[in-house]
Amino acid sequence: MSEFDSLSREELVDMILEQRELITMLHNEVEDLRGKISGGSGNAPATPDWVRPNRKERRAAERKKRKQSFVRKREMPSRRLEHALSTCPDCGRPLTGGTVKRVRQVIEIPTPAVEIVEHRFIARRCGYCGKTYVPKAGLLRQHVVGKHRVGVNLMSMVAYLSTAGRMTKRTIQGFLKAVYGVHLGLGEISKVLHTVADCGKEERGKLLEVARGSPYINADETGWREDGLNGYIWTFSTKDVRYFVYRRSRAGKIAKETIGDDYEGVVVTDCYAGYNQVVADRQVCWAHLARDLHKLKEKNAKDADVIAWTDAVKSVYDRAKRFRSRNPEHRKWQRLLFEEEVQTLVERHACSDSPQQVLAKRFLDHLQELFMFVEYPDVPADNNGAERSLRPCVIARKVSGGTRSERGSETKMTLLSLFGTWQARRLDPLLACRLLLTGKSLLFPS
Repeated sequence: MSEFDSLSREELVDMILEQRELITMLHNEVEDLRGKISGGSGNAPATPDWVRPNRKERRAAERKKRKQSFVRKREMPSRRLEHALSTCPDCGRPLTGGTVKRVRQVIEIPTPAVEIVEHRFIARRCGYCGKTYVPKAGLLRQHVVGKHRVGVNLMSMVAYLSTAGRMTKRTIQGFLKAVYGVHLGLGEISKVLHTVADCGKEERGKLLEVARGSPYINADETGWREDGLNGYIWTFSTKDVRYFVYRRSRAGKIAKETIGDDYEGVVVTDCYAGYNQVVADRQVCWAHLARDLHKLKEKNAKDADVIAWTDAVKSVYDRAKRFRSRNPEHRKWQRLLFEEEVQTLVERHACSDSPQQVLAKRFLDHLQELFMFVEYPDVPADNNGAERSLRPCVIARKVSGGTRSERGSETKMTLLSLFGTWQARRLDPLLACRLLLTGKSLLFPS
């Protein structure tokens, strides 16, 4: 029995009314306190000065997924070898089953075995017409070129080692003997290289046509020796084409004949005067000019006028590199403004005895060839494309010393053009060479 059971109805009603009054009084007190805290601006509570504001919870930054992880990827195994103990080392009890504890991959190459295929052409006589038939040798076109005894795979390997690997013929001979157990004479290796070049002559000619259709051509030359006599390798390169020619002379007519008088693009070169014969527009290499400015600055480190002048010329180039516009007329107008600015900087020094005289004259001589890259955004401001394409030739010259005959030089230029273009287009050079020997092409598929 509870204490409320003994109360009468009137007493309960009085108690309820009393509690209601108490609740109303407490509610009013709470509202007054809220008004004081909020400064009398409504019922919304304000944060006191001594209370620090709550900080928003920082969400953990979502880590960007990398396109490619930096861990070493596992290869697809060609075979698996399982290693397990068959008996217990302590008691000798047989062991079976088990789980894989760890995995280790070992990349290995099998010992190459040379395959010597003997093709027999069998003559068969038709008993009805009485004629005898022998299969034609053209059936071997996919396996061998002409009357060579070396197959297309081995020929491609020899051409690759000579051109991309920059090996000498004697080094190639030793490599094939050590790895494959095959002995090829030095004369036979030369014939193989000549055959590969002969198969690629037509494709090399097409590369020149592609280069002439490019918006720009990087041109440069370097020394080369043929049969002990000095000559020059000329390169004419684009973004995805490498074309090489060898000539005894360094005359500008070689560049003019190779590029042609109908070329409508821009030829990017260094400041060599031989390229003045080229009819097309020309962009001189700013990498060479910036290097000359730096040398002048180092040589006259204590001359404030020289340092200020070199920095001013360099700043014009930096602003030209940052310039962007989609309007062709605006680009042409801006190119002229940059030329006028450089002309103002160099004119007074070109006719003086100042340390800037030689370089100032060079800028004046090539004034209209300094900022072609501003008017034509596809044209590079430097000649690094030609420098990079010539680097394998320079290394090959140091390794082999050059070629020994006119035919050897022509073969070298053809192979350099083909392999250089395949690598520039990120094609498999071995596969491309094999297809070339079988009458197909990765560069110009029919």
